[in-house]
Amino acid sequence: MSASKRVVVFDYGFGNVRSAERALARVGADVEITRDFDKAMNADGLLVPGVGAFAACMQGLRAARGDWVIDRRLSGGRPVMGICVGMQILFARGIEHGVEAEGLDEWPGTVAPLQADVVPHMGWNTVEAPADSELFAGLDADARFYFVHSYAVHDWSLESHNPLIAAPKVTWSTHGKPFVAAVENGALWATQFHPEKSGDAGAQLLTNWIGTL
Repeated sequence: MSASKRVVVFDYGFGNVRSAERALARVGADVEITRDFDKAMNADGLLVPGVGAFAACMQGLRAARGDWVIDRRLSGGRPVMGICVGMQILFARGIEHGVEAEGLDEWPGTVAPLQADVVPHMGWNTVEAPADSELFAGLDADARFYFVHSYAVHDWSLESHNPLIAAPKVTWSTHGKPFVAAVENGALWATQFHPEKSGDAGAQLLTNWIGTL
């Protein structure tokens, strides 16, 4: 893999940026943590982490102009990857503690409390990825990834009716009830779990993403 692939981990105050930096460097990327607008726009890939409450993350992202960076990159087909709450904020809205907040609305859907007896969902779990997934290429069906979350998207409604546009590839996991664990949608990919904390399986997944840049 070429080490020339430049990846910016977008630092808007709500993410494990150092863990993401180390994981990306491990798989050969040239990584920088920054909220600099030009660097974020011009990198080969932009990684958007996220930890904390949906509404607070959205507020921090907008304050750092991250919403505009993401929109501009995707308009130009430039790769973006979201992790954990960095994935959740890509959906239309989030509801936490009865408070509803608007997301980036890249995908329709609502981030809502997990429907399970034990919350948060914390620890290792398997996923069900599409057979043609690029994100999970080279990984066994029983590969396990590390999750830490209390909210998720339980329904997926976006489909492609244009034969020239590939339909999004949606990966699922189950904790109580099924929820969206990852999405591959053109230049926009995201995971609910933490690949940077998922050992060799996470490293393979990040390698797959870097390989598309």
